[in-house]
Parts: sequence; structure tokens; C-alpha cells
Amino acid sequence: MNRAEMIEAIVANKKSGIETKAGADRALEAVVCAIHSGLKKDAAVSLVGFGTFKVKNRPARMGRNPRTGASIKIAARKAVTFKASAELKKSV
Repeated sequence: MNRAEMIEAIVANKKSGIETKAGADRALEAVVCAIHSGLKKDAAVSLVGFGTFKVKNRPARMGRNPRTGASIKIAARKAVTFKASAELKKSV
């Protein structure tokens, strides 16, 4: 499902109370921005019944170039992880 399909689904869902695509787009953008800002603060973002987004620190490590076989150093970085809730796992 891409962004446009998500907006269509929000408008089609009568529980949302949103009747226009523009309103659904603004609501979706607000949710995405809230998740971004929470993750920028290195805080976990939990959506009950859906799952938890977290920032995880990945340490530097040695890797291998598959084409040449040469060893390369992979820098440390932050990565976003998602853990699905038990409710979401059951529904899928």
C-alpha cells in the first residue's frame, strides 16, 4: 500500500470521520511528522495495538565487498527498528 492508497483507505473508513482526500493527507502527514519528531529525540514511539518504533545504535564493524572480497570498515550508525504488537501479529 502506498501513500495514495493509504489516503483512499482513510477516506473510505467511516470511523476516521475524514471525508476528503485533502483532510486525510493532512492527518497522515501529522502522524508521520509526530513519529519523526519522537524518533529524532531518540524516544520510542508506541502505538498500542500496532507496534513500537525505536532508534537503535549500530556499532562500527568490518564487512566484505562481495565483488572484490576486500575487507571494508562499515561506520557506526543509528537505525530505526519496528516491533509489531501481538495484536497486529495475530491479525496478519
